[in-house]
Amino acid sequence: MVYIANENRYKEMIYNRVGRSGLKLPAISLGLWHNFAGVDAYENGRAMLHRAFDLGITHFDLANNYGPPPGSAEEMFGRILKTDFAPYRDEMIISSKAGYHMWDGPYGDWGSKKYLMASLDQSLQRMGLDYVDIFYSHRPDPDTPLEETMGALDLMVRQGKALYVGISSYSPEQTAEAARILKDLGTPLLIHQPSYSMLNRSIEEGLQDVLEENGVGSIAFCPLAQGLLTNKYLHGIPEGSRAARENTFLDANRIDEALVAKLQKLNGIAEQRGQSLAQMSLAWVLRKGKITTALIGASRVSQIEQNVAALSNLEFSETELKEIDSILA
Repeated sequence: MVYIANENRYKEMIYNRVGRSGLKLPAISLGLWHNFAGVDAYENGRAMLHRAFDLGITHFDLANNYGPPPGSAEEMFGRILKTDFAPYRDEMIISSKAGYHMWDGPYGDWGSKKYLMASLDQSLQRMGLDYVDIFYSHRPDPDTPLEETMGALDLMVRQGKALYVGISSYSPEQTAEAARILKDLGTPLLIHQPSYSMLNRSIEEGLQDVLEENGVGSIAFCPLAQGLLTNKYLHGIPEGSRAARENTFLDANRIDEALVAKLQKLNGIAEQRGQSLAQMSLAWVLRKGKITTALIGASRVSQIEQNVAALSNLEFSETELKEIDSILA
C-alpha cells in the first residue's frame, strides 16, 4: 500500500525555533537509537515512522552506529525514505552523528577529520541521501584538537553534505569554545544534544546559559531517563523490562526503594495534571522554552501517540515546579 501522509499533520504539533537560526524543529522529535535496526521488526519500525510523521514529527535523529548491527538503523530509514517518504524529503529534518566506535583501526572512532568525513559519506550512502540536515559530533575527543573536529563540521557544510552542524555531550566550556571556532569559520553551531530529564539535570549547571548566550538550540536525549520516568518502574523492576535485561544502558542497581518512592510521588503530580508520568516528564523538559525539542524513542506506535499528547499541557504552576524540585532533591 502506498503511504500518503495525513493532510492535517501540521495542525497540532508545536514547532520551536532553533536558537537564533531560521530553522524550526517539532517539540517532539523521534530518535532511532533502538527498535529500528536490522534485528528489529521492519513493519513495526515502518508503522512508527509513518505515525510519527502523521502527527507532525518532522525530525528524525540517527547516528552511524545505531543498530545492531551498527549502521542498520540508517539502512532501514533509507529504505523507508525510498519507498514511502520520497515525496516528503523536503518536509523532514534528518540528522546523523559520528563519534563512537564504528569500524576497526585507528580511523573508526572519536573526532578526527578523517573519521568524521568518512562516516558522513557512509551515512549518506546508507540512507540514499545527498545531504543530511544536521550532522553532529557525537562526543568530544580528548586527543583531537577541537579546531580539527569543528573544522570537519565546517567542511561538511561547505561541501553541501550537511546544512547545519551540532555537537552532543560537550561540557559548557567545550561548547563555548566549539561555538567560537565555528563562528570564526563562518558555520554557526546550530544545536547541542545533551542528556536531560528530571533525573539528570546537569545541563542546568552552566550549559543552558552557554547555549543561550551563543544562540544555540538544544535537543534533549533520554528525556524519560531510559524509561524510568514512565509507569513501568513505579513498583520496581518488572520482568521483561529494559532494566531486567543484561547489556543495556539502564543500570538495574539504580532502581532502589528511594528512586521508586520518588517516581511514585512524581506520578501523583502527573495524575493531578491529567497526564501520565511520561507525559509530565516531557512537558517538564520543555517547560519555559529552555529546550527546543525533546528526543523520544519508541518500541510501538501507541508510545509515540501518548508522548505527543504531552504537548496539550505544557504549563506548570510555581507550586507544581517547587513540589517537583522538592521530590527530586
